[in-house]
Amino acid sequence: MTKQDAAGFIAAHTALGRPALVPEIELHLATEITPIWQATEQWLAEEGIEPPFWAFAWPGSQALGRLILDGEIAVEGRRVLDFAAGGGLAAIAAARMGAAMVEAAEIDPLAIAATHLNAARNGVNVVAATADVVGALRRWDTVLAGDVCYEAPMTGHIMPWLRRLAADGAEVLLADPGRAYLPKDGLIPVRRFSVPTTRELEDRDSREVTVYRLVTSTTA
Repeated sequence: MTKQDAAGFIAAHTALGRPALVPEIELHLATEITPIWQATEQWLAEEGIEPPFWAFAWPGSQALGRLILDGEIAVEGRRVLDFAAGGGLAAIAAARMGAAMVEAAEIDPLAIAATHLNAARNGVNVVAATADVVGALRRWDTVLAGDVCYEAPMTGHIMPWLRRLAADGAEVLLADPGRAYLPKDGLIPVRRFSVPTTRELEDRDSREVTVYRLVTSTTA
């Protein structure tokens, strides 16, 4: 899969749209999950792949993007990581607000291709490459993680690393729409949003998203 192939696939199976909470940013978005999921399996000639999470503006990323654009998460001059970035919404918001460097971390090559397309569409530069950064030592000042605690294995994999980054001095922000596996300790609420969604993706028409700052036991 080349960059050109991926970009062509994304353009053919999405439409430009503006997320409800962050209309300042335009993204390549799917209108339904099943058609693009089936198309991705056919295009990659691979069954049982993960859903194309990159093709939707998830509530957690929208909440982070809103706080960044409103200046409530200060990123100017900072090194920012958008972890599990999807289509790069939070990363794009950080780049727009003057971050010195923005990285988007994803393990899905199509998500990386979508982030590149979305960043270019919004006239910003985001460093995006397919990689599992969990366990990496701190090289960021701010770490953004939207809707990452949706499964127990995922939560168990990432939370010790995120806590280590916070202990090393990084500002770690989690945006969670009420997922079952969100830890109960070390989280300070920053702001709450009601984010419109669709019943195809969620079981309701909106999600209540809380953005938390992750702290260590010594700073809580």
